[in-house]
Amino acid sequence: MAHQSSTLTTSLTRPGQANSTGDARALYLKLFSGEMFKGFQHNAIARDLVMKRTLTNGKSLQFIYTGHTKAEYHTPGNAILGNTDGAPPVAEKTITVDDLLISSAFVYELDETLAHYELRGEISKKIGYALAQKYDRLIFRAIARGARAASPITKANFVEPGGTQIRVGTNNQGSDAYVAASLVNAFYDAAAALDEKGVSSEGRVGVLNPRQYYELIQQVGDNGLVNRDEQGTSRQKGNGIVEIAGIKIFKSMNIPFFGSYGTKFGSASATNPGVTSPGNIGSFVGEAVEDAANDVTGINNEYGEETEFANSCGLIFQKEGAGVVESIGPQVQVTSGDVSVVYQGDVILGRLAMGADYLNPAACVELVAGAAAGSSGNAAF
Repeated sequence: MAHQSSTLTTSLTRPGQANSTGDARALYLKLFSGEMFKGFQHNAIARDLVMKRTLTNGKSLQFIYTGHTKAEYHTPGNAILGNTDGAPPVAEKTITVDDLLISSAFVYELDETLAHYELRGEISKKIGYALAQKYDRLIFRAIARGARAASPITKANFVEPGGTQIRVGTNNQGSDAYVAASLVNAFYDAAAALDEKGVSSEGRVGVLNPRQYYELIQQVGDNGLVNRDEQGTSRQKGNGIVEIAGIKIFKSMNIPFFGSYGTKFGSASATNPGVTSPGNIGSFVGEAVEDAANDVTGINNEYGEETEFANSCGLIFQKEGAGVVESIGPQVQVTSGDVSVVYQGDVILGRLAMGADYLNPAACVELVAGAAAGSSGNAAF
């Protein structure tokens, strides 16, 4: 009896394909992208608080300043050919894109198989965190520099307002940075200074470190400075719910704070607020602000150095105070095909290309403690 052979056809379900066609990994890539963007957006607060522009086909972007002008009475018979002082004067500020900023990880395929959790999603969030952290740090350093700068408009006999530094407290101790009543007074002083310099009241924000924020909300809660409908968890999150003198207050670990990022531990002094470390903080907490010796590669704008933020303890600014230029927004790339076969895994890469700098110094306010405003360590850049 002849043996009759049969062919068994198996129809595979490929959950990574879009509509069961094309690249078997297409949807996996999109899933990773979503996780990376979520991690970036939830941690980058400065991006939406300043002027953001997208740059194409160029390395830098020009911002134009226009100074004030005045009204004059017309003399009958005289031709009207512009104000006698030639105002308004105009100046420019150019922001250059820094080199490509990346964060990447190699995911070994066997590790994914053995892991009991979704490995790529977890890695993607951490990549988003890393990019967001750098993004915010550069913008906040630019704002601090703006608070110490004169206006870019330098027309003879015509002075536009520049940046502002405000001292928190009256003592030569960094611990004043955590005195809630002194912080409240500093916010009112900042609001008055911005009003006096003609800065719009729309888009004013303040950024403090977490310990400052938590000290402050206890004070503002007791004194009715926060909307009674915004209590509990909303107030604790530090997402601009608390408002003093029309300034929405955020908290961040990425502001320059006594020469470090976000926090500083140790004995109280003029350049240290004197907070005891909670212990086991890891190497990423309280990192020193980078100096030119180890932060020059890839940087095309001036962001300042560690010693220049020795007494800095908070920022207050209006949206026009700083600008960020993006030539490549937050993106994700993943290897595939032959490369994945050769290495039995994928390189997952998050990237962006941006640059930041202050724009209108009048819209920038830096809080300092332990030293008088404009004293050593806080001089203009």
